Amino acid sequence: MTRRSPFRVPATLTSAAAALVILSGCMTVHGEREIVPAVSKAEAAKALQHFTDGFNKANRTLDPKVNASYEAGALLSIDEAGIKAAHATRPQGNPNFPALTLKDAHFTVPKQAGWPKSFLADAVSNRKDRGGNYTRWFLVFSRDAVDAPWRAVYLSTLPDNKVPELARDADGYAEAVPAGDGPSGLAVDPDKLSRSYTDYLKTGEGELFASGPDTDLRRRDRAAKSHTVGARIQWVDQPADFPPVALRTKDGGALVFFASYYHQQKTVFKGSTMNVSAAVQGVMAKPVKQASKITLTYLTGQAVKVPAKDASGKIEVLNLIEARTSARVP
Repeated sequence: MTRRSPFRVPATLTSAAAALVILSGCMTVHGEREIVPAVSKAEAAKALQHFTDGFNKANRTLDPKVNASYEAGALLSIDEAGIKAAHATRPQGNPNFPALTLKDAHFTVPKQAGWPKSFLADAVSNRKDRGGNYTRWFLVFSRDAVDAPWRAVYLSTLPDNKVPELARDADGYAEAVPAGDGPSGLAVDPDKLSRSYTDYLKTGEGELFASGPDTDLRRRDRAAKSHTVGARIQWVDQPADFPPVALRTKDGGALVFFASYYHQQKTVFKGSTMNVSAAVQGVMAKPVKQASKITLTYLTGQAVKVPAKDASGKIEVLNLIEARTSARVP
């Protein structure tokens, strides 16, 4: 795959990234009216470094208050819940947390008018997948105003052969697909993806989604686990209202990041109880150690490839991350 980006930081990101020279000039550009690049090279590198520093601090201290300084939207809810659960099992923190590093950074920047604005950063991490390969992290950054900080709102890990080729103009800038602002030209508009996905998981009906671990195989896995020895498990899927972010692909489709919820209710047989782990208690408003019924809520973040409306093919879920965000008992 050939990927051409207007911005590239080839070395491991350090605090020096923040010192990249900003283009000088006196012209004032109004981002709310003019179609302009969403971010400069210096700002993009600084935002990625800020994420890395915040991620490491949050995972060392296990303090969920740290997450909001570098994340927002769906990713904030996912990671904040993970830190709460970890804090419940390690209230002293995790000072030996292996620091995240990101290198070979690319920045995919669309030209946009109005707010919010967004851009995509991808970089090789020092984390390995199950096959022993270093993962490439794809982070969507967003901000709502010129004086607001850039914060990460979606995260996916994708191998290079799964990344669709994005459409770019002559200067290398990408094309953002607005959500809910007129026809998108896609098989499903970005702002309707969360509902389409959760409707499919509920019913299994329709021909929109390609087969895979997060579509038909997820439904099959749930059916197999719905009745286990001594317990019954039920699932309910629900769309999330976090704004999606979509970038046009070269073939007319789009790479779209969006979020959704699912609720899992587990009930044990009458007269018995189940133990509630410390990690689950960490996301409960009123922690309990045992229960006969419990409802767990998960937030998922998906990266999907959506075909053009007039093209063949189905929506492919490229990556999904999730976290248990809450738990409650009757």
